[in-house]
Amino acid sequence: MSAGLPELELQLDLIDEATTQALGARLAATLPGRAVAHLEGDLGAGKTTLARALLRALGVEGAVKSPTYTLIERYSVYGGEAAHLDLYRIADPEELEFLGLDELHASARLWLVEWPARGRGFLPPADLQVRLEVAGTGRRAVLTALSPVGSDWLRDLREKGS
Repeated sequence: MSAGLPELELQLDLIDEATTQALGARLAATLPGRAVAHLEGDLGAGKTTLARALLRALGVEGAVKSPTYTLIERYSVYGGEAAHLDLYRIADPEELEFLGLDELHASARLWLVEWPARGRGFLPPADLQVRLEVAGTGRRAVLTALSPVGSDWLRDLREKGS
């Protein structure tokens, strides 16, 4: 993995699925008290792989399903609850009104949101944006802090090895 230069951004080369999973574990190890991460990238870029690795590192056992059809999967993790949303199939952000996001906002320690642009206006603001791109035979992750919480998360991620 290689680090980027700007303070609010970190770029990492993910050469294979194992390095994507390692990034998920590192994000879990440096997770602030509460955070919202938007996972962006084309189909097949590795968003669900990253989310699954992060959730596993937070102690989720058993199946970690992609929420492509259910829209949301909720998990008990150390320190609270994690929510994994996949909004790819959302046609209108207003569809999210019926998912109980207000209750979730009060209880979730972590939000992982795939395809967040499709839920604009109904989601909490992101602390961290993770953009995954195909780069040769691997992937590139561009992590951007969008709040003070996100800045702290990136700083901790850098300090604990990149």
